[in-house]
Formats: sequence, structure tokens, C-alpha cells
Amino acid sequence: MAALTSITPNPASSSSVYSNFRTSPLTLSSQIIADCSCLLSVRSGLASRQRLAFRNRRCLIIRSAATKPAKSPAEEDWKVKRELLLEKRVRSVDAKEAFRLQKENNFVILDVRPEAEFKEAHPAGAVNIQIYRLIKEWTAWDIARRAAFAFFGIFSGTEENPEFMQSVESNFGKDAKIIVACTTGGTMKPSQNLPEGQQSRSLIAAYLLVLNGYKNVFHLEGGLYTWFKEGLPSESEE
Repeated sequence: MAALTSITPNPASSSSVYSNFRTSPLTLSSQIIADCSCLLSVRSGLASRQRLAFRNRRCLIIRSAATKPAKSPAEEDWKVKRELLLEKRVRSVDAKEAFRLQKENNFVILDVRPEAEFKEAHPAGAVNIQIYRLIKEWTAWDIARRAAFAFFGIFSGTEENPEFMQSVESNFGKDAKIIVACTTGGTMKPSQNLPEGQQSRSLIAAYLLVLNGYKNVFHLEGGLYTWFKEGLPSESEE
């Protein structure tokens, strides 16, 4: 006869653009097995260490299995994102064209930068819904991600905002005219060095919007860096 109890922390519901910074959930199991040895086992990937503690009827097993969470839509390969953006005819516009569309055609600029950056300066009339946010939780998963960022000298690591699409849908109908913007903008245009263009936060956001049925999605080429450089209307909240 054997009894089994286990405790498995939630591996966290959010994900990060820095998808390499991942750890695995910790599982604690207490097993009562007739005439067994007590085995302490810690596994991570291919590494495995086992220590025989003592012979008894009670067995404590601790495992940290290298499990990979399901990929979120935002973590899809850039090639897949780019193909859908081109298929849905998402158009890239420069800063001056974006301003004209905002002024004359009732387009709204959706600024997907972190809230702190938005408050420093943003296009007049823009709406902020951050696609990535500062890591909030303190699960084993999140602590490991913080440590990974800190290793590279980054002490304000970010994670995907799990409420991004919910916030978009509460602010905009599916027929809304939206220009998605971030700092650098990225590009879908191929070049010699970047044959598939370059991914950015705004292009990831545009991908999520068209994936969820939005029909009038534009992208700010050159990002808000060019908006501010051109001296177009901006405001701050500080």
C-alpha cells in the first residue's frame, strides 16, 4: 500500500519576450512505500544527482523537472508573425503620415511601451496599453527570471502582459483605426542584413490585434523615436 501527496507551485501564467530565461516548477512528493529507501533526487535537464539517505518506510522525493511552458501567441516565431501581418495587409507608415491619419482620419495611436516610458512623453492623444510589463510575481519561476536578467545587468526585467488583449478589447472595437507604436518600431521590410525585417514590440502587438480580428491596424515605422525627432505634438504626465 502506498500513499502519495504532492505540492506543485503554479509555474506562472505569464511569459516573457526573453523566452530563454525560463526555469521549471518544483514538485515535492512524500511517498510511503513498504521497505523502500529514502531517496533525495534533484533533476534539471540532463543533470541528475541522487543521494541515498537512509533505509526506512518513508520516502521523500524532490524533483525539479525541466518542463517547457506552452508558447503564447506573442512568442510565436517572427517569420510566422510577419507572414500574417503581410497577409492581413498591415501597413507601415512614417511619423508624419501617422500624425496626418490621427488628425484627419480618426486613427488612434496605441502606444505599447511600458507605462513609465509613456508618462515621460507620448504623442498627444495616444492610448497606452503596455504589451510587456515589469515582472510582478515572486514565484520560483519569476525569481529565476529576475536572476537571469540580473546576470546581464538588467534589474527591471519584463514579462508579457497577460491582460494586453483584454485591455485592447475594452478600449477599442474591432473596426477601430489603430496605429501601433513603440520606441524603435521595427520593420517588415527586408534588407541585405535583415532579409525578414526586424521584430519589435509594436509589430508583436499588431500581430496580436489582427490575430484577434482587428481589421484596421497600421504600424509606426521608425517608432516614436522618429515622432519625437520630427517635433510632432507630444505630451507628458510628469
